[in-house]
Amino acid sequence: MVPMGVSGSWVRRFAFASVVANVGIVVTGGAVRLTASGLGCPTVPYCTEESFFPTPELGVHGVIEYGNRTLTGVLGVVAVATLIAVWRDRPRRRDLLGPAVALLVGIPAQALLGAVTVLTGLNPWTVMGHFLLSMLLISTAVVLWVRCQEPPGPTAAVVPPPLRLLTRALLAVLAVVLMLGTVVTGTGPHAGDPDSPRMGFDLAVASQLHADAVLLLIGMTVALWAGLLAVRAPERVRRAAVALLVVELAQGVIGFVQYFTDLPVLLVGLHLLGAGLVTVSAVRLYLTMRARLPGASPEPAVAAASVTRSSGRSGSFAAPPS
Repeated sequence: MVPMGVSGSWVRRFAFASVVANVGIVVTGGAVRLTASGLGCPTVPYCTEESFFPTPELGVHGVIEYGNRTLTGVLGVVAVATLIAVWRDRPRRRDLLGPAVALLVGIPAQALLGAVTVLTGLNPWTVMGHFLLSMLLISTAVVLWVRCQEPPGPTAAVVPPPLRLLTRALLAVLAVVLMLGTVVTGTGPHAGDPDSPRMGFDLAVASQLHADAVLLLIGMTVALWAGLLAVRAPERVRRAAVALLVVELAQGVIGFVQYFTDLPVLLVGLHLLGAGLVTVSAVRLYLTMRARLPGASPEPAVAAASVTRSSGRSGSFAAPPS
């Protein structure tokens, strides 16, 4: 049974589809780069100067690159459908309109950045921006997905402020990890095309900095999980922390193995998928640290107590709604 105030089933379905589609486009974009098909269609918006579609002369690389462009269109359809579902849902949720619009606006922004990337011969700095924008869109999709499963209204924290602050710091470190990961990518061998430029950094140094940031991220996640256990945080928050830790450890193992096995294509592709899943898990963890109340309570203490009871725990923290 759906709780009162939660968005309709179509909103929830399309919100989840947005998460899947935005993670998926990162993986398919990585497949373009890993198969050296980044310039399979050497111009935009056409595939060649004369044809909108790939020609036989372009071979399999043209098909792969054009296929990824087509999937961008699918992502756009999902974004439009999501916005329509949010708009038509009753009662209309203003807190869902913002993320839904942002996801739709992000599609042409990504397409424009992708066009610049192709026209600059896969410049690694624009490739970096392309990937990081995808991570922002994944985060936005997760916000929409989590919010539409909750009733509208103010929020109340269900963990102490130090742990929420630690989680914000964890998200900041994750941003650094992702950025350093793109530096490793822009320095490494999988450029997307044999003639594409590279960043020119020392690959061993860039990889070590990335690995150090990953270890810091994992350490912070362990510390956060221990803190959640100590304050007897709601089970859903602890489960979200464990899920993040498991994904991080798997991602770390893949990263180390791929480095010491000379970056095989399959492992690099799995590492891209892992980056998306870590982002999903981290944003979801932060959002579970507060509970939405169906309406403003005249007494903050009463609202806080309601959150505590609904979380199914005793002696735990709950802040006034905000």
